[in-house]
Amino acid sequence: MVPIRTWPLLVPAPVLTEVCWLLDRNRGSKAEAAFLRSLAEPRGPITLTPTSDRELIRIADLVEQYADLPLGAVDASVIALAERLGVTEVATIDHRHFTIVRPCHVKAFTLVP
Repeated sequence: MVPIRTWPLLVPAPVLTEVCWLLDRNRGSKAEAAFLRSLAEPRGPITLTPTSDRELIRIADLVEQYADLPLGAVDASVIALAERLGVTEVATIDHRHFTIVRPCHVKAFTLVP
């Protein structure tokens, strides 16, 4: 069993739409609204992180490089942010993509959960 982490989660802006879609589909609009409100909390557990121009180029490169996977912009934005910050742990439910992709700053990500 993976221990529960207590650090704030940094979420790249492109992830927002996908999370909202998943929440609405699986848990309903109240869960989606609660998630959106949690992003506005100054010391909340989730921090929405803007995507820089440099990261957009890296996202495009990753989407092209892993076109056969296919790796979409949302997953690529997580990878680009992790590379920029030197983060090695990624919280994801998509272990398939994140075990295949090789980030430029580490051999492989540690996936949580």
